Amino acid sequence: MRAVPASVAWPVAVASLMYVMLLALGGKLLNDADTYWQIALGDWMIANRAVPHVDVYSWTMAGEPWISSQWLAQVIFAAVYNAVGWSGVVAISALAIASAFGLLAYHLMRHLAPMPALVLTVAAFVLAAPHMLARPHALALPVMVLWVAGLVRAADEKRAPSFWLLPLIALWANLHGGFTFGLFLIAPVALEALINAKAQERMRVVLRWALFGVAALAAACITPYGPESILVTRRILGLGPALALIGEWQPENFARLGGLEICLLAAIGFLLYRRITLPPVRILVVLGLVHMALSQSRSGEMLGLVAPLFLAAPLAPQLGGRAAGDAKPLYTAAAAALVLFAAVMSVVLPLSLRYSPRAEVSPAGAAAAVKASGRTHLLNSYDFGGYLIAQGVKPFIDGRTELYGADFFLRHDAAVNLKNVSVFYDLMRARDIDVTLLAPSTPAVGLLDRMPGWTRVYADDTAVVHVRTDAAR
Repeated sequence: MRAVPASVAWPVAVASLMYVMLLALGGKLLNDADTYWQIALGDWMIANRAVPHVDVYSWTMAGEPWISSQWLAQVIFAAVYNAVGWSGVVAISALAIASAFGLLAYHLMRHLAPMPALVLTVAAFVLAAPHMLARPHALALPVMVLWVAGLVRAADEKRAPSFWLLPLIALWANLHGGFTFGLFLIAPVALEALINAKAQERMRVVLRWALFGVAALAAACITPYGPESILVTRRILGLGPALALIGEWQPENFARLGGLEICLLAAIGFLLYRRITLPPVRILVVLGLVHMALSQSRSGEMLGLVAPLFLAAPLAPQLGGRAAGDAKPLYTAAAAALVLFAAVMSVVLPLSLRYSPRAEVSPAGAAAAVKASGRTHLLNSYDFGGYLIAQGVKPFIDGRTELYGADFFLRHDAAVNLKNVSVFYDLMRARDIDVTLLAPSTPAVGLLDRMPGWTRVYADDTAVVHVRTDAAR
């Protein structure tokens, strides 16, 4: 039977199997409250044929300047959701994530034999798993892999990167704000190219990489917001201590054994055992990615998907290159069967599993109680903001932290968690709060139960609603 090269068949197999696995676990892709407002914003853009420049959803920041650097992904999610519901959102997210890992395997197998390439791909999946969610970054993952692979390939082949990469950074800039990371990576790759160039060629290398860098920066500005999209990353990182209160921005916790710790320990042990060496610049890049993953748990996916691309070429002569794995190719029939299996599962799994976001971020009954109260000055838990936006209820706060700013976010956290009771009372008075929707475990719930002029009107395992009476004024 005719066989296709392992460097093609195995990536197809990886993408197909991961796609089916993600479909089987599809409900977990909907575990984030932000998915609700991402789709709602996409609906708004489709209806208005425009992108937002001010906040149109909260009552506390209404009319304040705000842009969405993820507008294209949000429109895609909204269109898919309107066509086929949550099944479509899960399927397109799973397809994008699986494609990213298939592309990773393909580019690794340009240098490595199938076994080490597959081990690195599986490790990448483990590292990225905690942040696999139906959000714009998922749609940008395959673009990120292609962009980084293009930069690294240029360095491996001692040439300037192709200008055909520029449409990738432009697409990335419209899908997710993480494109600034892609721009940043140009610098270390260019530095390595300069170090490896002959003395008489270094000026030419500098000019070619500088030209590419300028062109990439210009391409990244091809968005409805122009260069303003680049500033969003600075605003998010400038939130400082507020980021430490958001789960995905918190540093890695080694109190219990997790995927990142397992992968790091295994990598350190293997590097010591095999005495693996790497070029200096690539060591710096990998260490930088490890630092990001340790300081922000959401960066595990970047360590998993980007670091192997920088490691593949240096590892090839030390582990056995691509030729070593070509003796056992995957046959065409096997690869085709996996693709067919994935296609069938695309229909079977969504119909049988009936995906929907978890109840913890979907306070349906509580939101209905807020609407029934007729009150509009709502104080809500942070995680409920996305659902409230989707239900047409203007929240106090939601997942767009860069809109609210660090001071606003920290004050809200101090108030609802009673870190400072006076802050809670001051916020209630200053904002004229007349209804609250909080998670049952929120400390402020117990205080509201005892406050004169406040009545508990709704409660379930997900949320509690209190309404202010006239006496509370």
